[in-house]
Amino acid sequence: MFIEQRRGSLEVICGPMFSGKSEELIRRATRALIAKQRVQAFKPALDDRYEVAAIASHSKARLEAVAVQGSADIRRLLAPDTEVVAVDEAQFLDEGLIPLVEALANQGVRVILAGLDQDFAGRPFGIMPALLARAEFVQKLHAICMVCGAAASRSQRLVRSGGTVLVGAAEAYEARCRHCHAGPSEDAPRMVPEG
Repeated sequence: MFIEQRRGSLEVICGPMFSGKSEELIRRATRALIAKQRVQAFKPALDDRYEVAAIASHSKARLEAVAVQGSADIRRLLAPDTEVVAVDEAQFLDEGLIPLVEALANQGVRVILAGLDQDFAGRPFGIMPALLARAEFVQKLHAICMVCGAAASRSQRLVRSGGTVLVGAAEAYEARCRHCHAGPSEDAPRMVPEG
């Protein structure tokens, strides 16, 4: 008996800043291109740190991409023969991305998303929890804590800002482990276990 395998899936790459999320997304999309698959890459227009028309990693890896305002732009720009959709900085996009990527995966498209799973305060970031819950494949990457050298799972904001979203790189953030992360305020009380 022959069973047709469906190729559609949802992959989410997450972790803190400087953990290599964009680089891993670029690596996966590049392999798909080498395999002669039709790939379309997108990124939020909000993220213009390195390049406007490319997904770029801190280590200078890059992949041509279209900057979008939201999920409606992705839906409008998708070509019918696209086999792989790659989206960087997914935490910045709207909730419309969730049903869109679900529909694409159900139609046989491989969807690869990368984004921060936590904001600067260590809280779940935007739509990432919903995407993580729906993904067949999840890879959580870690950076190196800039204070103690341990595995870092959080992004420490170094500058004051009133909102959750502050697009920046090394001038505004450091990777930190759970124990060195100060939360939203340097003078926030730390819970110390009794013992």
